[in-house]
Amino acid sequence: METVSLSRAHGGAQGVYRHDSRVTGTPMTFSVFVPAHEEGERLPVLWFLSGLTCTHANVTDKGEYRAACAREKVILVAPDTSPRGEGVADADAWDMGQGAGFYVDATQAPWAPHFAMWSYVTQELPALVAEHFPVDMERQGITGHSMGGHGALTVALRHPGRYRSVSAFAPIVAPTQVPWGKALDAYLGDDRTAQRRHDAVALIGDGARLPDLLVDQGDADPFLAEQLRPALLEAACRDAGIALTLRMQPGYDHGYTFVSTFMADHLAWHAARLRG
Repeated sequence: METVSLSRAHGGAQGVYRHDSRVTGTPMTFSVFVPAHEEGERLPVLWFLSGLTCTHANVTDKGEYRAACAREKVILVAPDTSPRGEGVADADAWDMGQGAGFYVDATQAPWAPHFAMWSYVTQELPALVAEHFPVDMERQGITGHSMGGHGALTVALRHPGRYRSVSAFAPIVAPTQVPWGKALDAYLGDDRTAQRRHDAVALIGDGARLPDLLVDQGDADPFLAEQLRPALLEAACRDAGIALTLRMQPGYDHGYTFVSTFMADHLAWHAARLRG
């Protein structure tokens, strides 16, 4: 593992790291903020999955999470959104290909050789982080923005008991019911069973459960009506008895000004469930 950069922030350390991924077959970059802590102390970890067109750098540069992480003593890890580089398949559309991995393991050409973001964020990266950083893997939370919110929800729903806390910012909650679901068609083909396993609303309908969930959504988000459709998640959680806190935030759009505004709230939500 190579250290790309390391800086001090709020008494802790913000690092960016690169390693050769076994599952994607490419170099992968991720960031980690480690708050100040006692020698030998293990801290809870929050995974942040980013959205379409993003890298680890978007939340690292614009997420405004470090002060809250330092206060709550929570490590934050932010991976990239897809494999990248020469020989990695891409698309002309901004919402497909590099930068748009959708946190699935692709089974279809030309994506299958490298697009294994599900295995990366659920297996390989956690093992690497556990080896090199002072994390308590018994105290994990997960969150994400947009496509990353989709990833956070589906990862948590399919790994019951792994994550003590789950939240999302403007998540894609039902990709099989919206235009962005074309990515699942491309990556997974017409296997509807496989697609349902990467759709939070479908997973809940099929019996997956979370104890509770926090979602923030801007009501001025241009993707709200066509792509995000939080009412579908609200209905699914109501029918399943999942305690959803859905906060419609007046005047907020889809960008990192929105995410950063409510980041401290999400950190406090996670910290309350990760203590002890």
